[in-house]
Amino acid sequence: MYDFYLGGKTNYAVDREVAREVIKAFPAVETVARANRAYMHRAVRHLAQRGVRQFIDVGTGIPTAPNLHNVVQEVEPECRVVYVDNDPIVLVYADSLLYGTPEGRTGYAQADATRPDELLAAVKAEDIIDFNRPVGLSLHALLHFVPDEQDPYDLVAHLLDQLPVGSYLTLSHCTGDFAPEAWQTIVETYAQRGTPLQVRSRGEVLRFFNGLDLVEPGVALAHHWRPEPGSGPSLVSDAQVSLYVGVARKP
Repeated sequence: MYDFYLGGKTNYAVDREVAREVIKAFPAVETVARANRAYMHRAVRHLAQRGVRQFIDVGTGIPTAPNLHNVVQEVEPECRVVYVDNDPIVLVYADSLLYGTPEGRTGYAQADATRPDELLAAVKAEDIIDFNRPVGLSLHALLHFVPDEQDPYDLVAHLLDQLPVGSYLTLSHCTGDFAPEAWQTIVETYAQRGTPLQVRSRGEVLRFFNGLDLVEPGVALAHHWRPEPGSGPSLVSDAQVSLYVGVARKP
């Protein structure tokens, strides 16, 4: 569905059917997807410019160029990236994720984000990430698919506990703060199709960064986080974006 929102071709009839229902409830959902993608590019580029050379991207989804490794390896060709997803369909397209610079390395691990120990073991098995050096942990458009009963805050804390000082967390998260009725309809639409979705307030998203040092401008809407000309949708309202984002360093 995310691929469909982005105008991609790697989606199926069932995806398009539900996606069109969501678009009826909230036509700006395509703007949300584009704003998320543009934020991801800016955030990981920022981390690479800060000297981060290793990245773990959880909840990768169907590859849509440019991918995370394309962005960071453009800054520093030696960057290493491991993509993680639990969807076997993503594995079919993993070749698109593994093509990077000769100096760097990219890999793909199949694992479930709600099982952090298994996820970390799968990443370590790729033998790409050095867990003694800072890592950029990317959780973009993932955590709103982890409801409270699955302890999303503990999940994030557990993953960060295994990363060294100087590592970074970057995430994006849908919110109903600006269009609550529309987002309630979206939540119900996903639930009817068997996919739990929980949008969260700014305060709830901020909680994911407890104990970390937020990078300016802190937790903000995606189009307000270090905007750049030509990066993502412009002239959009906060309600149309409805996506909180943030980057923070592990002290």
